[in-house]
Amino acid sequence: MNDLRILVDGHELTASWSDTNQTTQDALAEALPLEGEATRWGDELYFSTDVDVPPEETQTEVPVGAVAYWPQGNALCLFWGETPASHENEPRVAAPVTVVAQITDTESLDQVTGGTTVRLEEL
Repeated sequence: MNDLRILVDGHELTASWSDTNQTTQDALAEALPLEGEATRWGDELYFSTDVDVPPEETQTEVPVGAVAYWPQGNALCLFWGETPASHENEPRVAAPVTVVAQITDTESLDQVTGGTTVRLEEL
């Protein structure tokens, strides 16, 4: 599977698929390109998708740069720092997510606000 290009508010990011959660990755890859108006929640952006796949290996604490699928909301999430649910400065989610990819460099996401369009496509 090819890596991902993520376009956010004029910034182009790249991400690599993870080695886990293959069923979720396959469902997302089949639906590419995915695009939506994102909501910002701390240092997380998320947007709704038409993808509906059951949870695989979910977690509530994710690494910086994680691209995750939120099964409860059929949404894609990008994480780059603290969220309102964080205990320290780690990205922590409100409800369990399935991590599917890792963004190479998240620095430009600090400048992004909610209401921006996020697009994921094959690189």
